Amino acid sequence: MRILIGCDHAGFHLKEDLKAYIQSLGHEVEDYGVHEEKAYDYPDVAFRVAEDVARGKGDRGILICGTGVGMSIAANKVRGIRAALCHDVFSARASREHNDANILTMGERVIGKGLAREIVRVWLQSEFQGDRHARRVAKIRAYEERKAET
Repeated sequence: MRILIGCDHAGFHLKEDLKAYIQSLGHEVEDYGVHEEKAYDYPDVAFRVAEDVARGKGDRGILICGTGVGMSIAANKVRGIRAALCHDVFSARASREHNDANILTMGERVIGKGLAREIVRVWLQSEFQGDRHARRVAKIRAYEERKAET
């Protein structure tokens, strides 16, 4: 899988750790920055990653800030994105299996590297279950389409 990853200054260290970890799992990683701890506005990177995931330039995306909340809010403004803020393994698995989440957001100030790695591993290996969940995701897509036309 091709994973697009990005962060703001508050997620820099976790992003750097996760890049290498994701590659060790056999995935390709494209780093959308930031590349230093200098203050950076999270919406700028969230929109770039989300737009490229929505366009199919990556299979999935991972966004990291201090809490993961800002990245989640910003990414979910992009049509076709279902960004899930996950700080536990159960939510990470469910976000893929039930919601077909295509972006994972996390907070470096909330969780440590070990848990973040486990969340990413589970999130990347979990697949959308479809069935009754597909109906629900289709309702989200239909709503986005209707709103895009108005």
